Amino acid sequence: MTDRRSPAPHPDPPPPATDRDSTAPTDRDSTARTPGQVGARRGARRVAAWATTASAALLVLAALTAPHQPGRLTPGGFVRIPLEGLLAVALLLALPARARRPVAALAGALLGLLTVLKVADLGFLAALGRPFDMVLDWALLDDAVGFLTDSTGRAGATGAVVAVVLLLAALVVGTTRSVLRLTRLLVRHRTATRRGVAGLVVVWVACAAFGVRIVPGVPVADTAATDLVGGHALQVRARLRDRAVFAAQVGADPFRDVPGDRLLTALRGKDVVVAFVESYGRDAVEDPEFAPAVGAVLTDGDRRLRAAGYASRSGFLTSPTVGGGSWLAHATLLSGLWIDNEQRHRSLLAGDRLTLGGAFRRAGWRTVGVMPAATRPWPEGAFFGYQRFYDGRSLGYRGPRFGYAPMPDQYTLAAFERLERARAGRAPVMAEMALVSSHSPWTKIPRLVDWAAVGDGSVFHGETEESPSSQARAGYRRAVGYSLAALVSYVERHGDDDLVLVFLGDHQPAPVVTGDGAGRDVPVTVVARDPAVLDRIAGWGWTDGLRPAPDAPVWPMDAFRDRFLTAFSG
Repeated sequence: MTDRRSPAPHPDPPPPATDRDSTAPTDRDSTARTPGQVGARRGARRVAAWATTASAALLVLAALTAPHQPGRLTPGGFVRIPLEGLLAVALLLALPARARRPVAALAGALLGLLTVLKVADLGFLAALGRPFDMVLDWALLDDAVGFLTDSTGRAGATGAVVAVVLLLAALVVGTTRSVLRLTRLLVRHRTATRRGVAGLVVVWVACAAFGVRIVPGVPVADTAATDLVGGHALQVRARLRDRAVFAAQVGADPFRDVPGDRLLTALRGKDVVVAFVESYGRDAVEDPEFAPAVGAVLTDGDRRLRAAGYASRSGFLTSPTVGGGSWLAHATLLSGLWIDNEQRHRSLLAGDRLTLGGAFRRAGWRTVGVMPAATRPWPEGAFFGYQRFYDGRSLGYRGPRFGYAPMPDQYTLAAFERLERARAGRAPVMAEMALVSSHSPWTKIPRLVDWAAVGDGSVFHGETEESPSSQARAGYRRAVGYSLAALVSYVERHGDDDLVLVFLGDHQPAPVVTGDGAGRDVPVTVVARDPAVLDRIAGWGWTDGLRPAPDAPVWPMDAFRDRFLTAFSG
């Protein structure tokens, strides 16, 4: 019999031995690593992972504890235990795995938005002395871009806007990814995390009970995130209510129906110029760094104007704004209403409130507005009662720019004189004027030239005093001194018995110049050669001269319209 079973298969021969040290390239040994190399790579990855985790923890902690006030932005201001962070960790540990990731992602995104809000508050407090208004301040973004464009050029402004948008987006993405990463780590070490949170809660309660503070005003037991959100929520609520409050105030106007023949009778035949000097605040005449130089300009101006037969009186007004928003100060002074936000400003312009310019127009004056920094149509001029409005284009300037200011104040004054006061057979003129040479960033400051040489402004090429942007306080001091000197020189050159000049600051400069808590007062001065004009305001108690005394009366800026109309009418 034959064996019908298949023969046992022979085993495959072993592959030929290869020399692993051979230099001949093969697919397998092209990626081979020695044990030392593999260990080094694993160590590098481990270090990178821990560095990433540490960075995520620092970002989350900084986002939770970062102060939103510039004065508290110090290393000690970050030494806090945020209660919101402890509660968030406890919540994430308690959630089921399915819900934990989306909640962590949402928490990270909200933390990023909270940080963006802190950044906005820091910027607004540094520049305008107030926090970001979540209802009204979006409209200011366009003005901010315009300021950057005027100061640095279109390319610089575009680059800055793109950089800010990318940075804020990266911040939100970064906090979201960081919270997700930390959540995974905390869940892996659940027991240690719970113990740590419990211990920090005990420390937080103890610090809250004893009021522990590393930095004055910054408690270690921190609820700043909750306070910040709550404060902005109340701000939104107040803005919504303010609409009705302001509508009632607009309707209460004691001068609404006063006929023109009873308005401003004591100024008949006079040219009245109301000039706002940009950023001319109380600090300019009282801060030890500014007051000596600015005071010297005012003292010299007093001497020169007295020699020319003029007298002056000065006091203080409290502006509704700081650091910017000049139009709010203009509207407040001219309308007799407190205009401290865009909602009120828009509501004012939509009504028929009698403004100071409207009162002069009703009484027979030719009324004009002179706004050299206006580069776009400004139909609001009709609301303020102006029969003629001069913007930057219509003033005919052909000289160089001076930072934000499109032309020097001396040219603005010379153009107004040429276009209005020098015309033959004209009616008395009332002008509201913005002098902007003292506008930030105070890097290019004009020099005064001979009035006969002003011409179309070409003479100002080369007549510039440069001031580094890093020396903002010195540049501010010189710029304000220039603007005040230009006004004094204008009165000397072009003034007469029928000129009445009212000049004032629109607001204090930004807190980055004055420091925190500088206040909102601005100097205001009335200059005239006719003694009967100043006799009308003798009861105001203002200081003689161009410089108000420290104890000079202080009025809210919205009180000026009624006091002025009362003093010079009837």
